[in-house]
Parts: sequence; C-alpha cells; structure tokens
Amino acid sequence: MTKPKVAFYWCAACGGCEETVVDLAEQILDVVAAVDIVFWPVALDFKRKDVEAMPDKSIAACFLNGAIRTTEQEEMAHLLRRKSQTLLAFGSCAQLGGIPGLANLWQRESVLERVYQECPSNVNLDGVRPSRQYRDNGHSVTLPTLFDTVLTLDQVVDVDYYVPGCPPTPKLLLEAVQALLGGNLPPKGAVLAPDHALCEECPRKDTRPDKLMLTEFKRPHEALIDEEKCLMAQGLLCMGPATRGGCEALCVKGNMPCTGCFGPTSRVKDSGAKALSAFASLVNSNDEKEIAGILGNIADPVGTFYRYSLPSSLLRRKRVEA
Repeated sequence: MTKPKVAFYWCAACGGCEETVVDLAEQILDVVAAVDIVFWPVALDFKRKDVEAMPDKSIAACFLNGAIRTTEQEEMAHLLRRKSQTLLAFGSCAQLGGIPGLANLWQRESVLERVYQECPSNVNLDGVRPSRQYRDNGHSVTLPTLFDTVLTLDQVVDVDYYVPGCPPTPKLLLEAVQALLGGNLPPKGAVLAPDHALCEECPRKDTRPDKLMLTEFKRPHEALIDEEKCLMAQGLLCMGPATRGGCEALCVKGNMPCTGCFGPTSRVKDSGAKALSAFASLVNSNDEKEIAGILGNIADPVGTFYRYSLPSSLLRRKRVEA
C-alpha cells in the first residue's frame, strides 16, 4: 500500500518547529513508518524542482512553519498549497506572525538601516546591502526581496489547520499526524489543540486568589519567584488567562510566566487586547495617576502583549508591495 506523502517547510522562523519533529525521539520512527516524507529541505536533500515536478494535490499534508517575509517564501507557500491536499500552519510564526512579526513596528527601510548600517557590531563603511540582482565576472544571482510587512501564512494562501506553539510540542505534532492519518479531523480552520485557557491546566491554578488585585507588575528578573504560587499573584505578567492551553504548561513548570505563544482560544478575537484588558482589570487603585504609574511599569507593552500575534491582530497593517 502506498504511504501518504508528507512535507515540511521552513519560512521566516527560528528553526524551533523543525526541532519539534526531531524531538519526537523514537516516535519519529512510527511517523516515518506511516508516511513518506517527500520534502524536508532542512534535514534531507530535496530541491524546489522536486516539488514543482510533483502532481498537484499529490502531497497528503504539508506542515509549513514560519511567517511570510520574502518573495521566495511567498512563492513556496503558493507552490506547497497547490501540491498539498492539506496545508497546516505549523507553529506561532505561521499561525500568528510570531516573533518575526514584531518587525512590523518599523518600515522595511529602517530595518535594513539598523541591520546593515547602525548595528554596533557592523563594519560596513560602503553601506552595502543585499540587492535583488547581483552580477560578477559573468555570473549573476537573484535574491529574494524583503517585503515591507510580515504576514501570517493564511494572509497569503488558504490554510486548512493550525498547530500552535513556539514551537508546538512533539505531543501536538504526533496527535496532528495521527488525526490526519485516521481522518479524524475537526472542521477546516480549526486549531489542533485544546480550546481552553492555559490557566485551566496550570499546575498552580489552586494558588490563585479568588480576587486578585495588584499594585505593581514585575519582570522575571525583578522577583525571587515562588515555585509553587500563581505567577500572576506574584505580580508577574503571565499570559495564561489569554492563551490557549495544550503546551503542557512547560514555561510555568520551568518557573517562568507564560508568554502567549499558543495564541488565543476560539472565543478571543485578539489575544493581545484580551491580555491587556485582563491585566488592567487587576490594578488595585481608583486613582488615575496611580493607575498610570502602575501600568507604566510594564516594559515594552507591544512586545509583551503582541509578542507572537502582531501580524494577525486587529492592529495589523497592510503590506506595501515590493
């Protein structure tokens, strides 16, 4: 019997989602036994031309991680969409925009200026930058163009399912593969993870006060964190109330607050706004000046509340064509 064909691809991301596949450990043998991996360029010697030669819809499922930032990534997203029966946005960057999406706080020109001119570690006296076309000694190379705006995968192509996380856990990946193989899938557009807030599965949930009121917010390095007590009760900005569960509370078990990488539940339109509202409601003051002082203590509000979701938020901007 012919095994279903599966592909993995990496766009604008850090590589952590690829590590999830490896972190299946011995269970990866079960996956390899059940499917035929026909494209995984980060680990095996596949080329773009190999995918182009495949019949349309011949790949049963493609796990595509990373946001879309360059022309090459957009081209690959369209190619893999055409060749795949099921396309999964794998990880925070593909689903929500992820950490690369924070670049949307600046224009492309200012990003390039910082990276190639202003960065203290650079010595670039001639102001050289990557160019679309480069020719030397009769040879030429064409480089991808950097878009002005980072996009989520579903802002470029149609996506069937989402697997959240930065990165997704091996458990979620294995469950997604099993669901695909067994045909036991929810309706199109679903997130393949539990649909409840992380607080519901937090090992510290019983220590959270019924009425939680705070007079200050702390960053992790500013507190000696109690390993048993609710992190929010300790004044730490834990995104658990506004974040989907399913991550096995790995950060909390490591004595660090949730940063929100699993994104919102189905009942939340904008996870950043939800978190901002939740924390504002905890401020124990009715004095306007005091409230401003307490909230002003939050360093980098966008990087805190929209760390993974700025390109998919209600505040997102439209892309300016290259």
